[in-house]
Amino acid sequence: MSVFVAFRKEWKELIRTYRLLIVAIVLLFFGLTSPVLAKFTPELMTLIPTGGITIQMPTPTTLDAITQYVKNMSQFGVILGLLLTMGAVAQEKEKGTAAMILVKPLSRGSFIAAKFVSQAVLFAICLVIAGVAAYYYTLLLFEAMNILNWLLLNLFLWVYVLVIVAITLFFSTLVKSQIAAGGMALGVFIIVSAMGSILGVGKYLPGELITWGVRLMLGDSSASWIALGVSLGLIAVAQLAAWQVFNRQEL
Repeated sequence: MSVFVAFRKEWKELIRTYRLLIVAIVLLFFGLTSPVLAKFTPELMTLIPTGGITIQMPTPTTLDAITQYVKNMSQFGVILGLLLTMGAVAQEKEKGTAAMILVKPLSRGSFIAAKFVSQAVLFAICLVIAGVAAYYYTLLLFEAMNILNWLLLNLFLWVYVLVIVAITLFFSTLVKSQIAAGGMALGVFIIVSAMGSILGVGKYLPGELITWGVRLMLGDSSASWIALGVSLGLIAVAQLAAWQVFNRQEL
């Protein structure tokens, strides 16, 4: 059984269990509402009683819509990446289905690769849907944005989410409990993010990709190639580690 057959099996499962639909709806919702919130939040704030104190809210701009979109996509992308991936291998080992599938025969490397690729395709599709929706509403409420830079921003968001997917997949392979896998992956992600702030190395970490994308939207072409390399490296190392660990496990 090839990795393509394994991928098809994973993809059918994502559709059958409505995971693809759920992720698409969640990201579409925040894609649609991000520019809306950026546009109307100042007006809503004026309706809140302030005891006679006048609060001056700045006029919303396209940057506010972009910032809101990036915040929502990065936060909920990480959450969904964790939830969808933490049981990818651990659950199959727990139920015994992994051993049945590998009898086909299917190499363990192909098994792990199919898990990751299916998640990557899922988030690519859903981010495209959310990105198109956010672009359209930003165009209606603010102004047109540079389409190429918008595509690059969403590409960086995709890579950012795939980092947590790859890390979670590794821990899902390492342990038998999907809750433990999710907790460990979240812990590592928090530590890496904290290192960026505490040690001042944030410009080399995955979070810098989002900053790079926002800079592009503002017309700043300065790149963060090291952060991209580190992100792709983390994905590759996590995948290789998951494969090596899975190769040595008794199912």
